[in-house]
Amino acid sequence: MFFFLVLFFRITPQVFCLTLYVLTCLYPLPEPQDLFQASQMKFEDFERDLRKLKKDINACLGETEKVCKVSSEENLQPFKEKMEDFLTQAKTELETQEKQLADTQKIFLELSVSFSVKPKAGEKEVSPNTFFSVWHEFSSDFKEHWKKQNKLLLQERVKKAEESFKQARQKATYNVTTKNATGIVRHILFFFFFPTFLLFLTREDDAV
Repeated sequence: MFFFLVLFFRITPQVFCLTLYVLTCLYPLPEPQDLFQASQMKFEDFERDLRKLKKDINACLGETEKVCKVSSEENLQPFKEKMEDFLTQAKTELETQEKQLADTQKIFLELSVSFSVKPKAGEKEVSPNTFFSVWHEFSSDFKEHWKKQNKLLLQERVKKAEESFKQARQKATYNVTTKNATGIVRHILFFFFFPTFLLFLTREDDAV
Protein backbone atom coordinates (compact mmCIF):
# COMPACT_ATOMS: atom_id res chain seq x y z
CA MET A 1 0.00 0.00 0.00
CA PHE A 2 2.82 2.36 0.85
CA PHE A 3 4.57 1.75 -2.47
CA PHE A 4 1.30 2.32 -4.32
CA LEU A 5 0.76 5.69 -2.63
CA VAL A 6 4.34 6.75 -3.18
CA LEU A 7 4.55 5.69 -6.83
CA PHE A 8 1.01 6.52 -7.93
CA PHE A 9 0.50 9.82 -6.12
CA ARG A 10 4.21 10.67 -6.21
CA ILE A 11 4.34 11.67 -2.54
CA THR A 12 7.61 11.56 -0.67
CA PRO A 13 8.18 9.16 2.22
CA GLN A 14 8.48 12.13 4.56
CA VAL A 15 5.02 13.41 3.66
CA PHE A 16 3.54 9.93 3.98
CA CYS A 17 5.06 9.38 7.42
CA LEU A 18 4.04 12.79 8.67
CA THR A 19 0.46 12.20 7.50
CA LEU A 20 0.40 8.78 9.13
CA TYR A 21 1.85 10.27 12.31
CA VAL A 22 -0.84 12.95 12.52
CA LEU A 23 -3.67 10.47 11.87
CA THR A 24 -2.59 7.71 14.24
CA CYS A 25 -0.47 9.29 16.97
CA LEU A 26 -2.83 10.63 19.63
CA TYR A 27 -1.86 11.75 23.10
CA PRO A 28 -2.98 8.90 25.42
CA LEU A 29 -3.71 11.03 28.50
CA PRO A 30 -6.06 13.94 29.17
CA GLU A 31 -4.61 17.21 27.94
CA PRO A 32 -2.80 19.24 30.64
CA GLN A 33 -5.02 22.24 29.91
CA ASP A 34 -8.17 20.16 30.51
CA LEU A 35 -6.77 18.90 33.80
CA PHE A 36 -5.90 22.45 34.82
CA GLN A 37 -9.45 23.60 34.13
CA ALA A 38 -10.80 20.65 36.11
CA SER A 39 -8.60 21.62 39.04
CA GLN A 40 -10.22 25.07 39.11
CA MET A 41 -13.73 23.69 39.57
CA LYS A 42 -15.46 23.65 42.94
CA PHE A 43 -18.52 21.61 43.86
CA GLU A 44 -19.58 24.43 46.17
CA ASP A 45 -19.86 26.79 43.20
CA PHE A 46 -22.14 24.38 41.34
CA GLU A 47 -24.28 23.87 44.43
CA ARG A 48 -24.58 27.63 44.90
CA ASP A 49 -25.59 28.12 41.26
CA LEU A 50 -28.26 25.41 41.53
CA ARG A 51 -29.64 26.95 44.72
CA LYS A 52 -29.86 30.32 42.99
CA LEU A 53 -31.58 28.71 40.01
CA LYS A 54 -34.08 27.02 42.32
CA LYS A 55 -34.75 30.35 44.02
CA ASP A 56 -35.34 32.02 40.64
CA ILE A 57 -37.77 29.28 39.60
CA ASN A 58 -39.74 29.67 42.83
CA ALA A 59 -39.83 33.44 42.33
CA CYS A 60 -41.08 32.95 38.78
CA LEU A 61 -43.75 30.57 40.10
CA GLY A 62 -44.87 33.16 42.64
CA GLU A 63 -45.14 35.90 40.02
CA THR A 64 -47.09 33.58 37.73
CA GLU A 65 -49.59 32.79 40.47
CA LYS A 66 -50.05 36.51 41.18
CA VAL A 67 -50.75 37.26 37.52
CA CYS A 68 -53.22 34.38 37.30
CA LYS A 69 -55.10 35.59 40.40
CA VAL A 70 -55.66 39.12 39.12
CA SER A 71 -56.45 38.08 35.54
CA SER A 72 -59.90 37.27 34.22
CA GLU A 73 -60.69 33.84 32.83
CA GLU A 74 -60.72 35.01 29.22
CA ASN A 75 -57.21 36.48 29.60
CA LEU A 76 -55.57 33.56 31.41
CA GLN A 77 -54.84 31.51 28.31
CA PRO A 78 -52.45 30.84 26.73
CA PHE A 79 -50.29 32.53 29.42
CA LYS A 80 -51.20 30.14 32.22
CA GLU A 81 -50.73 27.00 30.14
CA LYS A 82 -47.38 28.12 28.70
CA MET A 83 -46.03 29.17 32.10
CA GLU A 84 -47.11 25.90 33.69
CA ASP A 85 -45.29 23.96 30.95
CA PHE A 86 -42.22 26.15 31.34
CA LEU A 87 -42.08 25.80 35.13
CA THR A 88 -42.67 22.05 34.99
CA GLN A 89 -39.80 21.62 32.53
CA ALA A 90 -37.56 23.94 34.58
CA LYS A 91 -38.18 21.97 37.78
CA THR A 92 -37.51 18.67 36.00
CA GLU A 93 -34.23 19.91 34.54
CA LEU A 94 -33.19 21.36 37.90
CA GLU A 95 -33.80 18.04 39.63
CA THR A 96 -31.77 16.28 36.92
CA GLN A 97 -28.87 18.69 37.39
CA GLU A 98 -28.97 18.28 41.17
CA LYS A 99 -28.88 14.49 40.84
CA GLN A 100 -26.03 14.60 38.31
CA LEU A 101 -24.02 16.88 40.57
CA ALA A 102 -24.55 14.60 43.58
CA ASP A 103 -23.60 11.51 41.54
CA THR A 104 -20.51 13.24 40.14
CA GLN A 105 -19.36 14.30 43.59
CA LYS A 106 -19.84 10.77 44.90
CA ILE A 107 -17.86 9.26 42.00
CA PHE A 108 -15.12 11.84 42.46
CA LEU A 109 -14.72 11.00 46.16
CA GLU A 110 -14.61 7.28 45.35
CA LEU A 111 -11.95 7.99 42.73
CA SER A 112 -9.91 9.96 45.25
CA VAL A 113 -10.04 7.06 47.69
CA SER A 114 -8.95 4.59 44.99
CA PHE A 115 -5.88 6.78 44.30
CA SER A 116 -5.23 7.22 48.04
CA VAL A 117 -5.43 11.01 47.80
CA LYS A 118 -5.82 12.72 51.17
CA PRO A 119 -7.49 16.09 51.82
CA LYS A 120 -5.23 19.04 52.39
CA ALA A 121 -5.09 20.85 55.71
CA GLY A 122 -8.36 22.68 56.26
CA GLU A 123 -10.33 20.52 53.81
CA LYS A 124 -13.09 18.19 54.96
CA GLU A 125 -12.95 16.25 51.70
CA VAL A 126 -10.57 16.02 48.77
CA SER A 127 -11.21 18.93 46.42
CA PRO A 128 -10.87 18.86 42.62
CA ASN A 129 -7.95 21.25 42.98
CA THR A 130 -6.07 18.85 45.24
CA PHE A 131 -6.72 15.86 43.00
CA PHE A 132 -6.34 17.31 39.50
CA SER A 133 -3.35 19.54 40.30
CA VAL A 134 -1.23 16.41 40.75
CA TRP A 135 -2.49 14.97 37.47
CA HIS A 136 -1.94 18.29 35.72
CA GLU A 137 1.74 18.29 36.69
CA PHE A 138 2.13 14.64 35.73
CA SER A 139 0.41 15.07 32.35
CA SER A 140 2.49 18.17 31.56
CA ASP A 141 5.78 16.38 32.25
CA PHE A 142 4.64 13.21 30.52
CA LYS A 143 3.60 15.11 27.39
CA GLU A 144 7.04 16.70 27.05
CA HIS A 145 8.74 13.29 27.17
CA TRP A 146 6.04 11.84 24.90
CA LYS A 147 6.73 14.50 22.26
CA LYS A 148 10.47 13.82 22.36
CA GLN A 149 9.99 10.06 22.03
CA ASN A 150 7.51 10.46 19.19
CA LYS A 151 9.91 12.76 17.40
CA LEU A 152 12.59 10.07 17.58
CA LEU A 153 10.13 7.42 16.40
CA LEU A 154 9.05 9.66 13.54
CA GLN A 155 12.65 10.14 12.45
CA GLU A 156 13.14 6.37 12.46
CA ARG A 157 9.96 5.89 10.41
CA VAL A 158 11.08 8.49 7.89
CA LYS A 159 14.47 6.81 7.59
CA LYS A 160 12.89 3.39 7.04
CA ALA A 161 10.43 4.89 4.56
CA GLU A 162 13.26 6.49 2.60
CA GLU A 163 15.10 3.17 2.45
CA SER A 164 11.96 1.32 1.35
CA PHE A 165 11.22 4.01 -1.22
CA LYS A 166 14.76 3.81 -2.56
CA GLN A 167 14.54 0.02 -2.87
CA ALA A 168 11.15 0.28 -4.57
CA ARG A 169 12.51 2.75 -7.14
CA GLN A 170 15.52 0.55 -7.82
CA LYS A 171 13.27 -2.46 -8.29
CA ALA A 172 10.93 -0.51 -10.57
CA THR A 173 13.90 0.71 -12.64
CA TYR A 174 15.24 -2.83 -12.89
CA ASN A 175 11.90 -4.19 -14.07
CA VAL A 176 11.51 -1.46 -16.68
CA THR A 177 15.04 -2.02 -17.97
CA THR A 178 14.51 -5.77 -18.21
CA LYS A 179 11.23 -5.28 -20.05
CA ASN A 180 12.81 -2.88 -22.53
CA ALA A 181 15.73 -5.22 -23.09
CA THR A 182 13.38 -8.12 -23.72
CA GLY A 183 11.43 -6.01 -26.20
CA ILE A 184 14.61 -5.11 -28.08
CA VAL A 185 15.66 -8.75 -28.27
CA ARG A 186 12.26 -9.69 -29.63
CA HIS A 187 12.50 -7.02 -32.33
CA ILE A 188 15.98 -8.17 -33.32
CA LEU A 189 14.88 -11.79 -33.53
CA PHE A 190 11.80 -10.80 -35.54
CA PHE A 191 13.69 -8.75 -38.13
CA PHE A 192 16.43 -11.38 -38.36
CA PHE A 193 14.28 -14.49 -38.84
CA PHE A 194 11.29 -13.06 -40.67
CA PRO A 195 13.13 -12.44 -44.01
CA THR A 196 14.62 -15.93 -43.78
CA PHE A 197 11.14 -17.35 -43.24
CA LEU A 198 9.81 -15.46 -46.29
CA LEU A 199 12.71 -16.71 -48.40
CA PHE A 200 11.96 -20.26 -47.31
CA LEU A 201 8.31 -19.91 -48.33
CA THR A 202 9.32 -18.45 -51.70
CA ARG A 203 11.59 -21.41 -52.44
CA GLU A 204 8.82 -23.82 -51.53
CA ASP A 205 6.49 -22.09 -54.01
CA ASP A 206 9.12 -22.22 -56.77
CA ALA A 207 9.66 -25.90 -56.18
CA VAL A 208 5.96 -26.57 -56.55
